[in-house]
Parts: sequence; structure tokens; C-alpha cells
Amino acid sequence: MDLKHHGFVIPAERTADTPDVTIVMPCLDEIQSLPHCIGNALEALVRIRLELGLSGEIVIADNGSTDGSQSLATELGARVAPVAQRGYGAALIGGCRAAQGRYILMGDADGSYDFTEGVAMIAKLLEGHDLCMGSRFRGGIAPGAMPWKNRYIGNPALTGILNLFFRSGVSDAHCGLRAITKDAFERINLTGSGMEFASEMVIKSALLRLDIAEVPATLSPDLRDREPHLRPWRDGWRHLRYLFMLSPTWLFGVPALLAFLTSAILLTGSAFQTFMPGSAPFIGDYWTILGESAFTVGHLCLILMLAGQLYSLKAGFRKESRTMRWLAPFLNLESMLIAGGVCIAVGAAILGLVWTEWVARNFRPTQSVFLPVVGTMAITAGIRTALGGFLMAIISGNEARFVDPAEISRQRQPAAEA
Repeated sequence: MDLKHHGFVIPAERTADTPDVTIVMPCLDEIQSLPHCIGNALEALVRIRLELGLSGEIVIADNGSTDGSQSLATELGARVAPVAQRGYGAALIGGCRAAQGRYILMGDADGSYDFTEGVAMIAKLLEGHDLCMGSRFRGGIAPGAMPWKNRYIGNPALTGILNLFFRSGVSDAHCGLRAITKDAFERINLTGSGMEFASEMVIKSALLRLDIAEVPATLSPDLRDREPHLRPWRDGWRHLRYLFMLSPTWLFGVPALLAFLTSAILLTGSAFQTFMPGSAPFIGDYWTILGESAFTVGHLCLILMLAGQLYSLKAGFRKESRTMRWLAPFLNLESMLIAGGVCIAVGAAILGLVWTEWVARNFRPTQSVFLPVVGTMAITAGIRTALGGFLMAIISGNEARFVDPAEISRQRQPAAEA
């Protein structure tokens, strides 16, 4: 099954004969299923040449096989790309980096996917899409191909959360058969070494507003006589934590909103109770302290959300939002230090008033802790704001200006032209 027998070439360096399409398979001791998978991939390449007029190659991203998979893959006509870092994602990233084609089609080397279904995915890329996902829920899942907890709980739940957080619009975020342009692969800068790679590719493509398409794909029972590398609970958690790590708005912003809302209700009631006794339901000292604690949590989450958004912008896997464009002229270290200083001054003034009233009462206990709590809250908020400013200055590259409006304008120009 040598690729040369089918008219495909694997040049050592990029030339006029460089293939257009690269089929990438991650491999770790897959000698049992490799003949079927490479044969199926060759069939897909024949169809790609006949239907789309594109040449191709097969790359086996070997993750340290000890069963002779490398030699067999070479004998069958594939090119082996050794990947030292262990993990499903690491193998695919290494294989995609080694790919010479402008279009990359990836799928598992266990016989569970039909690479000929990837012809439609490459056609989608030719139409101008950046990423094309397979959907097993639209194409079909053979009996025994997917555990029930993955099919009815894990995949729908994780895909639903991913769509809620990132609005990717896909129905199966974890299908292993997918195609991406080499340019888009380089732009999204994938780093996930484990199974979370599947989510990361969709998330970062959505964050960068790449054009995502989806076609049906089928899933068959794998051809291995051993346990799969997938560990549902462990890998499910890795996917879930990645969803939150790449969404500071949901991880920090939503809790901040809830905390601020709780704080506003409790402290407003406490203020009415302090200055207009009997005009509102009774809010005692404990509820006042709880309101201050909720504000502290909300304020901290707000700073962390801004820091997370700033980091994702600087890392290049998120485009600026309208809010960030509006805030850009005001986001700098000096403005946060000034805001922090104002909060500290207001808090000190309130505590000064508390001291004056305490002296006037001949140092007798106060009837309400509202003013002491609010004064302390303002001072601690000012300290957090100032320190948060330095944190974001560090994230922005030790620059006092966190986001450069000119840089945002440059980022918007290519998108507008496209």
C-alpha cells in the first residue's frame, strides 16, 4: 500500500509536488488496526484526488509505540512523525505540525472512523471554512461503539456547556474525525496534551471567530483487543476544566454578577435599617457583614475576569469584544491606582465619621455596624483595585497601558477586509 503506487508523493521538503491534504493519525501501539486505517485513508486520498483534484499524504504521529507500529506504518506508505510528549492532544499537535498539506484531516488510528467521510470535510474547507467537525449524532453511532454514559451524558453535557460558553454551534464537540486548514491550525496555537485537545480546538476556533462547519460522521467499534486510552471520568473532567479556564466570563464574571446582586440587596436593606429604621425588613449585623463579604467576592471575581480576558487577548486566542474596545482607553495602571486611591480615601472618611460618632457617644457601642462595614469594604476594595492594576500590568507585558487601542484597530482591520 505504498502511497507512490497511488500517485501520492511525500517530499522531504516543500516543493511544487508538496501534497495538498495531510491525513494525520495519532498512534500509540496500534499495530493491530493500522493496516485497516491506512488502507482506509488511502481510499480517502484517492477520492480526494478524483473528486477534488487534490494530492495527499498520510502522517502517523507516533507517541512512543513499542509494538512496531512505526515500521509497519512506513511499510504501508505513511510517513511517521515521532512525538516525544505523551498524550492524545500532544500526538495530534505534533502530527499537524509535521503535516505538509494546506488542509489537515485527522482521525483516530483505531478503526472507529471512516476517513472517506473526510472527503466532504475537505470540500467544506475548499468552500472557505476554517474548521469542519464531524458529528456522530448526525451520522450514526454503531452499537457498542460508544459507552452509554458518554453518548447520553458526557458528550451532550460537555458540548452543551461549550456551546453555551462559546457559541460554537456544533452538535458534537468531541468527534475525533475533523478537518482544519493548516493556516487555522497555526493561528489557534493549540497546547492541550490530553483528550481536552478536542474541546480546545473548537473553543479557540470559536473565540477567534473562525468559520466552523459540520458534516455527519459515523462511529464504529474500534478494532483493538485492549482497553481504549480514553478514561471517561478523568478525561471528562479535563474537558470541563478547560471549558472554564478558557471562559473567564463564565468562571469569574457570572459569580461576580451574582455576588454583587446579593451584596446590593443586603447592604441596601441595611442602609434603610440604619438611616430609616422600620422602613424596610430588618437587616441585622450578621446580614450586613454577609453583604460586605458578597461584595468582596464579587469585586475579586471582577478583577480576575478582567485579568483572564486580558491574558487571552495577549495570548492571541481571543478577539477583542465590544466591551474591551470601549474600555481600552481607560484600562491602564494609573487609572486603577487612582480608582483604588479614591476608594481608600472614601473608606477612610467613612471610618473617620465612625470614630467621631463613637467619641460623641462617650465610646459606647454603636446600634448598627453598617458604616464601619462599608468603610472597611471601601478600603479593602481600593487595595484590591490597586494590586489588581499591577497584576494586569504584568500580564500585559509590564506595560502601564493594558490594551493598546491602536493594536485593537489593527486587529479589526483584517477582519473587516475579510
